[in-house]
Amino acid sequence: MEWKTSQEPVPYEEAVALMEARAEAIARGEADELVWFVEHPPLYTAGTSARAEDLLDDARFPVYETGRGGQYTYHGPGQRVVYVMLDLRQRAGNSPPDLRRYVVQLETWIIRTLAQFGIVGEVRDGRVGVWVEVPGGEAKIAALGVRVRRGVSYHGIALNVSPDLEHYSGIVPCGIREYGVTSLAALGREVTMADVDAVLKQEFIALFDTDGAAEAKAV
Repeated sequence: MEWKTSQEPVPYEEAVALMEARAEAIARGEADELVWFVEHPPLYTAGTSARAEDLLDDARFPVYETGRGGQYTYHGPGQRVVYVMLDLRQRAGNSPPDLRRYVVQLETWIIRTLAQFGIVGEVRDGRVGVWVEVPGGEAKIAALGVRVRRGVSYHGIALNVSPDLEHYSGIVPCGIREYGVTSLAALGREVTMADVDAVLKQEFIALFDTDGAAEAKAV
């Protein structure tokens, strides 16, 4: 398992190209699995289920169509995106990947991470992502989108640490109009990205049963 953290914002197309190349190399047995921590410049992405009417302002930020599942979402500074490239076949004993189990693992990973900061994260039937209670209702604090090619996962999760939440106003996030979005900062948690990264790594290792021996790389 390799861990990598990019210190500067990564252009979205560059990230997708790297993920696709790395996933292919993992499938061929030529590279280790990779968990990659990044931030992006402000942008919107459209998943395979995105609806045109949910893009409210197509001139605000660049919009990228992407092969991950899901609808429209936002990426930008202050949001920790984690791209997870795992050989799901090998982890299943060379059986077909259990994609539902993998998605539940990602949700559980986010929930356990939030718990370390005193936040109760929950999942909701029919609503993708992880949700928290806020005054007057609920709000989304993390999104996830997954693609699998030749048994290897890529794309991953996006956890709102301290992004500009107003940037979400150009889309209907994940096609859900009834609820808003929030962040660790909006919930009063004054934590750094490094704080969040440390907990994410700790909880990932515990959940996915990796030894965590590979040295993290900062680029």
